[in-house]
Amino acid sequence: MRKREVAGVVQRIRAAIDYYGLTAADLGFRSSGRKPNSTGRAGVANVRKAARKNAPVRFRDEAGNTWSGRGRRPHWFVAALEAGKTESDLAVKQ
Repeated sequence: MRKREVAGVVQRIRAAIDYYGLTAADLGFRSSGRKPNSTGRAGVANVRKAARKNAPVRFRDEAGNTWSGRGRRPHWFVAALEAGKTESDLAVKQ
């Protein structure tokens, strides 16, 4: 019974990781030989520092979702492309 319970938990965790596009660094796992920072989570400080830089919005949809064009494509962007929109349809006109 315990194995089935664990398998279900692992399945839900994997689904959440796929849905939110999480990486090992986002989850606090060390990916290099470096020691973790003072919070005990390697790489998180660097991710936060990078997130502070406001990149200009390059894509927007009718619902108000935005994306700078950096990193993985957000789910709303992928869904719009699958629905027949093009990148130029979603591009912010400047």
